[in-house]
Amino acid sequence: MSEYISASHVFVGCRAGSIDEALGFFSEKTVELGYATNVSAVFEAFKAREAEGTTGMTGGFAIPHAKTGAVKEATVLVAKFADEIEWPSMDDVPVKCAIALLIPADQAGTTHLRLLSKIAVLLMDSHKREEILNEDDPEKLAAIVDKGISED
Repeated sequence: MSEYISASHVFVGCRAGSIDEALGFFSEKTVELGYATNVSAVFEAFKAREAEGTTGMTGGFAIPHAKTGAVKEATVLVAKFADEIEWPSMDDVPVKCAIALLIPADQAGTTHLRLLSKIAVLLMDSHKREEILNEDDPEKLAAIVDKGISED
């Protein structure tokens, strides 16, 4: 599954003061990178998912995901924020890093669940969470996340 993330998918020092700004950032980048066709459709898919329940996890992480026909190819984006974002989470800790999953609508029950499971397992490892939070090099961050996605 290692085709989902590269250094061009990793953004460090992102300026986002709210969940909406973070989701808007991901939506714009997804279109800029050529993985989706419509910023508004991706943003609305993110918002619809958040309305079902927060994607804030623990330890300063969130895993927002958008499933929409506007996404042409599944991909993963990582944003480390310049400032923490107030984002409802399982431990009430503000979010410092979000790993976004962008999924074509027809892969909602397959690719989406595999990626979500892999990222969740990666973030359950406190050492991996710390490694991600302490690393600012996009190549190295991509490698950490890619390895977590690729492991069986």
